[in-house]
Amino acid sequence: MTGTVKTVITPAGAPRSGAGPTAASYDDLVAGVLRGDFGPAPDTQRIAVAFSTRQAVRHEGRTGGYRNEVLSLRLGAAVGSCALEPGELPEAAIDDCVGADVARLLEHELRPVRVAALDAYLMHVLPHTPANGARPWSLPAGSSLRKSRARARAVVHLIDAPPGARVLVVGVVNSLLEALRERGLSYVPCDLKGGTTEWGEPIRTDALAELPRCDAVLASGMTLGNGTFERLRAHALRHGTPLVMFAQTGSAVLPRFLGAGVSAVCAEPYPFFWLDGGPGIIHRYGGSAAPGAAR
Repeated sequence: MTGTVKTVITPAGAPRSGAGPTAASYDDLVAGVLRGDFGPAPDTQRIAVAFSTRQAVRHEGRTGGYRNEVLSLRLGAAVGSCALEPGELPEAAIDDCVGADVARLLEHELRPVRVAALDAYLMHVLPHTPANGARPWSLPAGSSLRKSRARARAVVHLIDAPPGARVLVVGVVNSLLEALRERGLSYVPCDLKGGTTEWGEPIRTDALAELPRCDAVLASGMTLGNGTFERLRAHALRHGTPLVMFAQTGSAVLPRFLGAGVSAVCAEPYPFFWLDGGPGIIHRYGGSAAPGAAR
């Protein structure tokens, strides 16, 4: 499916329309990085620190909670990340990454390692700055729930859809569902874990089966880590469906697909909002002229 799309890679140092270099598919992006199209040769760039972050959360007033785990790799001042299901990361993977060059890690047997390495490299050469297309958005200090809701509002206003439109939400976050309702948008919650939302709505498990009946897609960067992103991107490109990504995983990766199926990205690099009670910054790319777009 990705082979039918023409590659649109702009050499590093020659950003296109203020958005930085772009690629037509995930494989094209990796190939471009390996060729050195985006910056220094990745076999000259070594990961200094590798670590995992685990969290369990149940926001005040919510009946349910969740757990997750994130692999993060540090390259210079940049940190690249990929979330995965708790317990899926072998302990040896951390040792594999420390001191390894990015080129080798882009060929690692574990997809989360490959994604985190790509994210670290792109964060290093294309940080979240206005020159690379990013628009900063401030998150307030406060409880995890307050910050979650603030992030959710920043995300959903990137969706170019009229009231009443149906949004496929891939990677269920209750604050996002809440914010979609505030905008008058309906939604189809989808997550590989299944279950129900905070409000008892059934969560679908097959996102691809739900695509034809939805007007827009709001998807987690975790789709990079579980291998479903390319199918969502290709569908959005083929059908002109708005695809908005909210990304802790691959926050520097996903902006490279703007115009190639991805319409907007809310990028949240490490450290994430749930790690700290102080104010924070996320970065928005693309999207319509939403309320509060300049902040």
